[in-house]
Amino acid sequence: MSAIANTSKPPYYAVVFTSTRTEDDLGYDQAANRMVELAEDQPGFLGIESAREDGSHRLGITVSYWSDLDAIKQWKANVEHVQAQRMGREAWYQSFKVRICKVEREYGM
Repeated sequence: MSAIANTSKPPYYAVVFTSTRTEDDLGYDQAANRMVELAEDQPGFLGIESAREDGSHRLGITVSYWSDLDAIKQWKANVEHVQAQRMGREAWYQSFKVRICKVEREYGM
């Protein structure tokens, strides 16, 4: 995974997942890596970017990019992803928020 996702020409969609982690690992890193592998195989997946700070609250932000809202809906319903969502609620996250955004324009170097 490169540091900055190479997305297609807008418009497309971004799912912003912001979370604070619990202190217990309970298989989190392995599951997170698996979710990236699964997402990469999903129709409509364009890329992903992720960062997590060190420290007690362990704030993390992951942004995944998708071609359309239907692709996001299909990803949310993926069986392994549903299991990971359950583990997140039960063990991995103190708190989280999901935001879905339409990207109208992008630029950079």
